[in-house]
Amino acid sequence: MKPKTHTYTVKVEWTGNLGQGTSHYKTYTRNHEISVAGKPTILASSDPAFRGDSTRYNPEELLVASLSTCHMLWYLHLCAEAGIIVISYVDNPTGTMMETDNGSGRFTEVTLKPSITINTASDREQAIALHHTAHEKCFIANSVNFPVDCQPAIASI
Repeated sequence: MKPKTHTYTVKVEWTGNLGQGTSHYKTYTRNHEISVAGKPTILASSDPAFRGDSTRYNPEELLVASLSTCHMLWYLHLCAEAGIIVISYVDNPTGTMMETDNGSGRFTEVTLKPSITINTASDREQAIALHHTAHEKCFIANSVNFPVDCQPAIASI
C-alpha cells in the first residue's frame, strides 16, 4: 500500500510590532496569531520567561497539548474498535524543557496523565493496554525526539 501524504497549512502572523519593529530586544512583543481558514484564531506569544504574554498560549504549551490530544484521539478510536466504552477522558500532561547556556533549549520529556472512566462492562486491563498502542500510533509522538510517557488512571462506573 502506498503511503498517504497529508499537508497542513496554517498562518502564523506576528502582531507584536509596537511601532519600532525589532529595533531592540525590548521594543516589540512576542504576540502572534495562529489561524487556519474557517477556524477560530489562537492568540499566542512566547513563554513569560522569554518576554511573552502569560494570557496567550505559547509554543511549548501547544506542543504538550498536541501530544496529549493526538494520544487521546488514537486511544478513543482504539477503544471504540475494541468495544471499550469510554465515558470520560481528561488529561493533565506536563512537559519539561531544558534551557541551555546559549539560550536555546529542548524538551527532555512529556508525561501524559489521562484520567479515564469506562463503563463496568468494559475490560479494564485492555483499556490500560490500549494506551501503549495509542502511543505507537500517535503521529505527534512519532515525530518528536524525546520520551513521551503515559501514566493512565482508569476508573469504572
